[in-house]
This record gives sequence, C-alpha cells and structure tokens, in this order.
Amino acid sequence: MTLKRLAATLLLATWAAGSLPALTEAEERCAKAAETLEEILAAPDKGVPQDLFSRAHCVVIVPGMIKGGFIVGGKYGRGVISCRGPEGKGWTGPTSVRMEGGSVGFQIGGSKTDLLLLVMNQHGKSNLLESKFTLGGDASVAAGPVGRTANAQTDAQMQAEILAYSRSQGVFAGISLEGATLRPDPKQDEELYGKRVDRFAVLDGKEPVPPGAKVLVDTLTKYSTQEHR
Repeated sequence: MTLKRLAATLLLATWAAGSLPALTEAEERCAKAAETLEEILAAPDKGVPQDLFSRAHCVVIVPGMIKGGFIVGGKYGRGVISCRGPEGKGWTGPTSVRMEGGSVGFQIGGSKTDLLLLVMNQHGKSNLLESKFTLGGDASVAAGPVGRTANAQTDAQMQAEILAYSRSQGVFAGISLEGATLRPDPKQDEELYGKRVDRFAVLDGKEPVPPGAKVLVDTLTKYSTQEHR
C-alpha cells in the first residue's frame, strides 16, 4: 500500500469513528456490565454454578465497585439490575443502581473489583425494588459457591435470598456484603430509556429493552439455560 493510500485509509477510519455517536454514560454502564458478566460466567470451572444462575430471579452487576481502600461509607459503585421476564422467559431491560459500602469485611488495595449478585427468589426481588435496600437487613445475603455446580452449597447459601460474588485482579470468589446498600439511579434510567420510567414496570418486563441495553440482555440470555456450558 502506498503512503497516499495508507493516509487516505487512516483518514477514512478516523472519519468513520468520529461519525459514530458516543455512548451515553448509561449505555456505557450497560456495556461494562455485559463485559463483566461475560468474563465471569465464561470461566470454565471457577465461575458461578450454571444451575444457580439459571434459577436466579434477578441479577445485579456492579463493574469496578471501587479503586482503593476498604469498602465503607462514602465509597460506592454504579451498576445495573435485570430480572427474568414475564413467566420466567427472557430478561427485562435493566434499571440503574448505586451501591454504597457498608462493612463488608475485605480490602481490595487499589484494584478494580467487580460485583455480581444473584437474587434467588421473589421476596428478594421485591425487597430489591425498595428505595433503599440493605443487604443482610432487608434480605439475607451469603457468599455464593464457586464451581461448575452448586453441590457444595452450605445451609446459609441455600437459605440466602441473595448470593454475592466478587472478582478482583482475576481472582473470583463468593463474598459477604452485609450492610451494603442499593439505591435506584433514576437519572441514568431516564438517559437510557429516553424518558422517565418506573423501575417496577421495567423489571416486570413492561418496558421494551432500549437499544443501548441490548448487549447486556443478550449476554444474560446466552448464559441462562442449563444447556450452556
């Protein structure tokens, strides 16, 4: 390729990239959540047990919870919630959420930490929709089991309404998030859906999935069946 052709190709690529609309903050949050979910669930032997994920009523994904220090008051992350669609089919569009620390009992020392919560029953989902939801207070939470199957679940894990997982520096593990709180983030929902939406309606599948959230819903669907390995 001549220098002139190379320059023209680079110019065209730059123009094409510049002509694409930039992702909004809400769309970027969905994209990061989808990427995080893909990386966690694709782990062959040390990820979330497939049968547990297939039974989850809702999931909460918080990419990059914090950078540095203990997760305590004042430190927080932003993520998304999606639930099973009507009659347990498919997944709803997401709503945005903010997670605020609490005494979760671990330090991540400057590394990025991703969080994944599995909401295992309808009661947990109902509590999740409150304006302020405290893990371990409004619903029982336990560190989730890790591995291909959930055969090694403890009594606490089997009884918990929410199972919690974390990933930091490539290390994936169940984690207790006692005292952490979740709050809705309605401004991000409005940005994502292009209008004000009711989060109850969204998570009941009464709002169509916005284009900016399709990658997340597609990823959830991909890993939702027992047949997926």
